[in-house]
Amino acid sequence: MKDLIAIKKDALTPAQFETLTEVPPELEWLANITNEKTRRAYKLDVSDFSEFLGLRRPEEFRTVVRAHVIAWRETLERRELSPPTIRRKLSALSSLFDYLCERNAVTGNPVDGVQRPPANSNEGSTPALSDAQARRLLEAPPEDTLKGARDRAILASLLYHGLRREELCGLRVKDIQNREGVRHLKVMGKRDKIRYVPVHPLAQRLIENYLLLAGHGADNAGPLFRPVRNGRTGVLNRALDPGSIYQNLVKKYGQETGLNIEVNGLCVHSMRATAATNALSHEADIAKVQEWLGHANVSTTRLYDRRKTRPEDSPTFRVRY
Repeated sequence: MKDLIAIKKDALTPAQFETLTEVPPELEWLANITNEKTRRAYKLDVSDFSEFLGLRRPEEFRTVVRAHVIAWRETLERRELSPPTIRRKLSALSSLFDYLCERNAVTGNPVDGVQRPPANSNEGSTPALSDAQARRLLEAPPEDTLKGARDRAILASLLYHGLRREELCGLRVKDIQNREGVRHLKVMGKRDKIRYVPVHPLAQRLIENYLLLAGHGADNAGPLFRPVRNGRTGVLNRALDPGSIYQNLVKKYGQETGLNIEVNGLCVHSMRATAATNALSHEADIAKVQEWLGHANVSTTRLYDRRKTRPEDSPTFRVRY
C-alpha cells in the first residue's frame, strides 16, 4: 500500500484514513501484488489496454465489455506479439477484473470467454544446452581471477540448481546452510516462497573458492554474489543486478565459446531449462523436479520434459537403405 500513500508513522492520521478509503479498487489490485516483477509486468499490460481504449481514470475500467477485450486481442495479434505474451496480457487484465468482481465494482469479468492463443503444452521454447555445451560454458571463465572465480560459481549455481536469476541475485552468504549434514541453498522464490535446494558438490567447491578469494565469507547478512569492481561508486557490498547476469555472463561467455551461434536464443533461462531437462533425462522424479524448481504447477515442469523428443530416439536414425 506504500505506493498509494506515504505513511510516515505507525498510526494513520484521520486525513490518511480518509484518503485510503477513497482508493479505487483498480489501484488496490496493483498494490496488492507483492512480487515486484509481476507487478511491473501487469502494470505495463493493463496500461497497454488502457491506452488502446483511451481510458483516463481507474473507474473507467468498469465500463469495459467483452467486445473491447476481443478488439484488443486482435490488435495484439496484428502486432505479431508471441502467443505467450498475448496470454500473459490477457491474464493480467483478467486478474484485475477478478479483483473488481470480488470488490463488487463490476458484475462480471469481461475477459472470461475470450479466446486465447493455444499454449504449446508439450515442450517449452527456451533452448537447453547439451552436456558438452554446459561443460564448455562452465569452463569458459578464467580460473586465476576473482571475476573468473565468481562467474564460474554463478554459472554452476544456475546449471546445477535450476535457479532463476532473481533468486540467485537474492542469495545471501547465510543462505548456504547445513540441513541434516548436507549443504543447502535457502532460496526465496516467486510469491516469497522459500525452498531449500541441496548444493551440488562441484558448485559448493566453486562457491567456497570464490568466497575465499573475495573475502566476504564471514559477512553472513551480505549478498553472496557481488560486483568485483564498481567504477562509478566503488561500492562492492551489494547484490548483483539480475540484468547483469545475462549481459556480463551468459552473453559474454556464450560469445567467447560460440554457444550463442550454436544455441539459438541462448539466455539466462536456458541455464534453468538445462538443469531441469538434464535432471528429468536422468530419471529424476518430476514431482521432485517441480519442488526443486519452485513451480506452483507440475504442468510448468512438464515443459522441460523432453524425454519423448530426444533426437537419438527418432525413427530417422532407424532408417536403413
